[in-house]
Amino acid sequence: MTGSGRGRRRWLSATSTRTEKLHAVRGLASLGGLAGLLVALMLIPTACTAGVGARDAARWFQTPPDDLDGLGVPQRSTILAADGSKIATFFYQNRVNVDLDDIAPVVRKAVVAIEDSRFYEHGALDTEGTMRALATNLTSGGVEQGGSGITQQYVKNLLLVQAESDAERRAATEVTVARKIRELRYAVALEEKLSKDEILRRYLNIAYFGDGAYGIEAASRHYFSKHASELDLGEAALLAGVVRYPHAYNPVENPELARERRDVVLDRMTELGWADPAKAEQAKGRPLDLELEDVDNGCVSSGAPFFCDYVQREILTDKAFGETAKERERLLKRGGLTIRTTLDPKAQRAAQRAVENFVPPKNDAHLAAAEAMVEPGTGHIKAMAVGREMGDGTERGKTWINFAADASHGSSIGMQAGSTFKPFTLAAALDEGMPFGTRLMAPRVYTPTGFRNCDGERVGDPGARLRNSADGEGGREFSLVTGTRNSVNTFFLKLEKEVGLCDTVEMAEELGMKQANGKPLEQYPSFTLGFNPVSPLRLAAAYAAFGARGEYCEPVAITKVVDASGEKLEIPKANCREAIDEGVADAVSHILKGVLTDGTAAGMGIGRPAAGKTGTVDDFSAAWFAGYTPDLASAVWVGDPRGGYDHPMTNVCIEGRCYGAVYGATLPAPIWQQSMRGALQGTEQTPFHRPPGHFFSKGSGLDRVAIPDVRGMDLGEALDRLREAGFKVSFGDRVPSEEYPRGRIAEMSPGPGSAEPGSTITLRVSEGSDREDEPDGGDGGDEGDEPGGIPTFPADPTLPPEPNGPR
Repeated sequence: MTGSGRGRRRWLSATSTRTEKLHAVRGLASLGGLAGLLVALMLIPTACTAGVGARDAARWFQTPPDDLDGLGVPQRSTILAADGSKIATFFYQNRVNVDLDDIAPVVRKAVVAIEDSRFYEHGALDTEGTMRALATNLTSGGVEQGGSGITQQYVKNLLLVQAESDAERRAATEVTVARKIRELRYAVALEEKLSKDEILRRYLNIAYFGDGAYGIEAASRHYFSKHASELDLGEAALLAGVVRYPHAYNPVENPELARERRDVVLDRMTELGWADPAKAEQAKGRPLDLELEDVDNGCVSSGAPFFCDYVQREILTDKAFGETAKERERLLKRGGLTIRTTLDPKAQRAAQRAVENFVPPKNDAHLAAAEAMVEPGTGHIKAMAVGREMGDGTERGKTWINFAADASHGSSIGMQAGSTFKPFTLAAALDEGMPFGTRLMAPRVYTPTGFRNCDGERVGDPGARLRNSADGEGGREFSLVTGTRNSVNTFFLKLEKEVGLCDTVEMAEELGMKQANGKPLEQYPSFTLGFNPVSPLRLAAAYAAFGARGEYCEPVAITKVVDASGEKLEIPKANCREAIDEGVADAVSHILKGVLTDGTAAGMGIGRPAAGKTGTVDDFSAAWFAGYTPDLASAVWVGDPRGGYDHPMTNVCIEGRCYGAVYGATLPAPIWQQSMRGALQGTEQTPFHRPPGHFFSKGSGLDRVAIPDVRGMDLGEALDRLREAGFKVSFGDRVPSEEYPRGRIAEMSPGPGSAEPGSTITLRVSEGSDREDEPDGGDGGDEGDEPGGIPTFPADPTLPPEPNGPR
């Protein structure tokens, strides 16, 4: 009895105390008084321990927090292709903010019904709910029941998603009176500042709906593959029910519990008169009918993973998007950015198919390939393909390294470019006024001496003996045209000596070239042979300048960035400028066109005007092809990522196709050909411009061929023979001749010997030996053949390919 009596006295004492406190609460006339009650009653010991008086606490509570306006909600960012299709998404939380009008009214009713049915009637604090919580908490001596309304729940979620440190996260979730007071303080300020509809909208956008879906729009898309504006009664009730305990009521993991909870929501809506009882019963009888739609986070599953990674690194490294790396990452994963890019899905598909067709990701030779496509005149990156899947490089056929880009945008240290660097020497020579017919003797072996770098220092190895890459080259003269078509190493070393090493280097730099690690190009005599390691992207951008008639644009991937508030952000610019004269660029294109018709890549044309250059690195450690039209430029690399010199591309087999050695024309050129045809399919052809006349001052630059001796032939036969040999024909005055009958060819200039195809041969027709005895009209042919009235007949010069291997 004694123990029972003490227990009863304690119960009576506690009841008396609670009764007194409840009377005090009912006597409060304002929210400020209720705040004082929360401070004084919910945790009197805490307040007293801290030495905080109830009056000071109430005054602090009623003061609006300074950082209220600075709070935001993380939203997912989306990367879009040029046509608006999605490339990838990035998020800290998968969330898509929407306006209240974009949320079905039935959803709003369902959430309010189950979470805070008096939401539109009370202020920041629901007194009835709070009294229930106070009673429970005072009985237990701690905080066991919240009684929070939608406004307070919104504040709790807001503080949690904004927490970036462990301490902030603990403060946002710990079960303490201090946290409840802080939430209520924010709630009071919000209720004074925002309408109820706006608070509800924010709550629906921030709430967690389980299974990785944050906010009603993301949840609707995830569970039902539809927008929140399209949800019906049953679907709305299901999602409204998840909010209280997202993990327990997750309809994917716990469908039965989720269904039971849905039905509770439907009953509550019916009880409040917010749902038709018959329709609610019908909805309760339906299965969940989930139609899941997952949203990938990041680039790995993107259709253009390495381009996506390039864009991601652009955001994370460029100070235009934040002063610090942390700020930039926060912007990308929380800022709700819409990032519009330059990617052309058609070009991307064409490049990826071509790369994987010739060098599949899991090929037995362990080779990899990469291609970058750039639009001349804009610098827009149209495609970026790597012949590996994105992933852990220890797995066969996967890599994290973007071989198409520089180290700053993909971790690649670059690859030696080989003979694709020769056009920079060619451009420097043309820029100095050298005509196409400029000829240099190309020895079989060349020792580089007398070279100076841009600092005036002597560079080179007097003991080096540089050779050509195929038998039969060297030992004769080549012009700018034939030396380029045949990619003669010793010719370009001599040309570089004539032009100057520094001028050649500066030309490459004007066209945007630098090492893939970001350092300046190294300067040695073999510069023109392409020993500098570069990326396909930079090489494509340089060749794009030739296609754009000398206008160089830095490669760019982003065209527009808009944040969650609709504000446009600054983006990296292409900074287009005239790098070389239009005529010089046209002259380069004129010569490089021949590489695809009569040079090292003969037969690799794409059915429209195009130009390009092969590249094969020493010991077959890598192979390249870079080419362009006036509309699109592309560079392709093929090599072994394990190290080209340790694993040269000789005697390799890929998918049943075997190669004794891989040249630029063996794999890179066919990849380029297939990808360019696909990327440009359906687009109008754009021709190149004819180079200025002074470049033809020493002829076309083509190799000389024998001039047929047409003396004594009739006019028709002579024309046929000369045109077949690739020459043009003009006519001079008739001449008397004792040797050749009237109407036959009596003289030709130049005479039998050799000349460049396309040269003009002037013919003179015989008048016979006795002009007075000859009748007028003779057998000299048609009237149009008469001297002075005979036109120049254009030739169709076609030359057989040089007997040299591809380079």
